[in-house]
Amino acid sequence: MNIALIGYGKMGHMIEDVALQRGHQVVCKIDVDNQNDFDSEAFAKADVAIEFTSPSTAYNNVKKAFEHNVKVVSGSTGWFEEHRDELATLCEKEGKTLFWASNFSVGVAIFAALNKRLAQLMNGFPQYDCVIEETHHVHKKDAPSGTAITLAEEMVKQLDRKKQWKKGLLITEEGVTEPDCTFTASDLPIDSIRLGEENGTHTIAYDSEEDSITITHSAHSRKGFALGAVLAAEYTQQNTGLLGINNLFNF
Repeated sequence: MNIALIGYGKMGHMIEDVALQRGHQVVCKIDVDNQNDFDSEAFAKADVAIEFTSPSTAYNNVKKAFEHNVKVVSGSTGWFEEHRDELATLCEKEGKTLFWASNFSVGVAIFAALNKRLAQLMNGFPQYDCVIEETHHVHKKDAPSGTAITLAEEMVKQLDRKKQWKKGLLITEEGVTEPDCTFTASDLPIDSIRLGEENGTHTIAYDSEEDSITITHSAHSRKGFALGAVLAAEYTQQNTGLLGINNLFNF
């Protein structure tokens, strides 16, 4: 498979390593300093483009790839929900293909399945309140993380007592930022921590007067995300439409 990389930072380099190890070719690498390469012959040869950039650039990157009829796998968070309907229309009516996920880790996919099942069980035990806490490196620009939001949205679907998620505390090396809202019993708060070079930890806690139940996923490195992105690209090469992690990992 011919792969184009959009975003050639730490994740881009790691995705390249994994792709080469799995026998693929990286035919084009696009970063901030060579945006004109979207119009290159090399980019047009790509079967799939893997995009890991930022919330401010991801949408335009996907649209540029679509203009050249290149399928896209995107792991950028903080932008997708705003454009979901438009992208779904492009995929359904114009034959474009986008695989988007807030997290490509196999372990996170398993964790998400556990989260869904736990929420289904806890729906029958309203004495437990719940909260999500996510920790990432200081370079991550969006908070809460896309993964935390995805987990929270699933919990809201399963828990009758929760109607929406809301941003909770933001804890950084500079201090603690309080949320700009008030919480009710029907809100699910997501607290965010930005410290050091943390690869990513997500914790879901249910707490009652009697006891607590907690599940946690911690990433040891970015390699799991890179592998998942390449697996998604392999899947995307053979499929079309608006795709997601549940298509790849059907637990």
